Amino acid sequence: MPEIDLELFNTLHRIQIRATHLAKNIVAGTYHSAYKGKGIEFEEVREYIPGDDVRSIDWNVTARFGHPYVKNFREERELTVMLIVDLSSSCRFGNRKHPKNRLIAEIAALLAFAATTNNDKVGLLTFSDHIETYLEPKRGKRHVLRIIRDLLVAPPVNSKTDLSKALAFLGSVQTKQAICFIISDFISADFSHELKLLVKRHDVTAIAITDSYEEQFPKISLVNVADLETGEQALIDTSDPQFQQHLIKSLEERIHSLQKLMAQTHGGFLAISTKDSYFQMINHYFKSRGKRLR
Repeated sequence: MPEIDLELFNTLHRIQIRATHLAKNIVAGTYHSAYKGKGIEFEEVREYIPGDDVRSIDWNVTARFGHPYVKNFREERELTVMLIVDLSSSCRFGNRKHPKNRLIAEIAALLAFAATTNNDKVGLLTFSDHIETYLEPKRGKRHVLRIIRDLLVAPPVNSKTDLSKALAFLGSVQTKQAICFIISDFISADFSHELKLLVKRHDVTAIAITDSYEEQFPKISLVNVADLETGEQALIDTSDPQFQQHLIKSLEERIHSLQKLMAQTHGGFLAISTKDSYFQMINHYFKSRGKRLR
C-alpha cells in the first residue's frame, strides 16, 4: 500500500474530525430521516408514559396488569450505502487550494460517516475509464477510515473517464438493494443506459461537482492550457468573451442534461461547486427528501 506522508496524514485527520463532527451533530439525523429501513419490528412492551401514542397500547397486557402498557418498535434498517467516486484527471481541475478532487473526498467522507453513525454498511467504487478500486460494503469506523484513505492516497492508474463502465460494474457486483451516491464532475461519454438499469434496483443520487473556474476562468490573456485527460494542448485567450461564454454554456448544458436525466429516472440530483458550503447543501437535500417521504 502507498505510504502516507505527514501532510496527507494531517489532511486525513482534519477530514475525519470535520466529517465525524458534522455527521454526528446534524447530518446523521437528516440522513436517517431521508433513508428509512425496510420496515419496523417489535422490540418490547413497556409501561405507558403520558404523551405516548394511544394507538400503540397493548390491550392484552394492559388488561393482565391493570394499567396501560404500550408496544415499542424499532426501525429495521440493514441499509447499504455505495459511494461511486470519480478519480479521473478532470477532477484535479480547479483552484490549487480547493480542487474538485479534494471536495469529492470530503463529501464522500461526510456521507460515509453519516452512514456509519446510523450503523449502515458503506462500500466504495472508484473509477476513471477503468475500475480503480472496489471495497465491499462493511460497517464500522475502521472501514470508513480505510475508504477515506483510499480516496486520498491511491492514485488512479488511468486518467480518462468512463462512467458507464463503473455503473455496469456496480450493477454486476451489488445485487442487494443499495443507496448509491455518484460523486463526479460527470464529464463522460453517454452513460444513460447503464444509469437507467441501476436505478431500477437501487436508490441513486448524482452529486455533480463543479468548480468556480468553470463558471469564470481568470482573465489572464494568452495561456497555454492542457487537457488533463488527453494531454492535448492549446493556446487560449482567457480574456476573450467568446471563451468565457463557451465555458459557462458547456457547464450549464452538462448540469442541465444530468438533472433532466436524473428526473426522468426518478433519481436524486445535487450540484455542488467548490465555492459552496457542501455540508449545508447535503443537509438541505436530506431534509427535503425526508419531508417527501413522510
